[in-house]
Amino acid sequence: MITLHPVMLERDGIRLEPLSLAHGPEVAEAVTDGELWKLWFTSVPEPSGVAAWLETALAGHARGVMLPWAVREIASGRIIGSTRYHDILPELDRVEIGYTWYGASRQRSKVNTVCKLMLLSHAFESAGCGVVGLRTDNFNFRSQRAIEALGAKKDGIIRNYRRRKDGSIGDTVMYSITAPEWPDVKRHLEFRLERHAGES
Repeated sequence: MITLHPVMLERDGIRLEPLSLAHGPEVAEAVTDGELWKLWFTSVPEPSGVAAWLETALAGHARGVMLPWAVREIASGRIIGSTRYHDILPELDRVEIGYTWYGASRQRSKVNTVCKLMLLSHAFESAGCGVVGLRTDNFNFRSQRAIEALGAKKDGIIRNYRRRKDGSIGDTVMYSITAPEWPDVKRHLEFRLERHAGES
């Protein structure tokens, strides 16, 4: 059975710090990079909603169903996004990675690859996961492309599965990576990072 505890993860200039209330002001600043909360299909909070967003994430952690992180860029010292394990199912050796966002200036960079490599490595190699799931809104085409680029396999679409923050109900696209698939996915992600070697 998997065991998950808050842990700091770091590599390639990116640090995942267990999310805390102290991150609030930096998160509120990070969300202004691109005003991503205006996209109705994302879970990115607007600056005035960061406190409630933090409380929800930490409440999920207290219930044992979430493990959230703040994403810090070491060179600049700035928080540039957030991600988390969620829907943690120890009896199935399963977690999902989601609630992920990065400031617009860090998108299409190495950041997502680095973060996913750390999270997947920790899940499969330290926590003993048998499968890691990822999901996104049916209209979040950029997220779907990013998940597929990781090497995750599409499990299918669940219709009318999630109420969005604007009140509408959306379909959810489900993906997963299994433990036997992880070595090849890891090799693929390491190769992607090599191609980004020149990035800061």
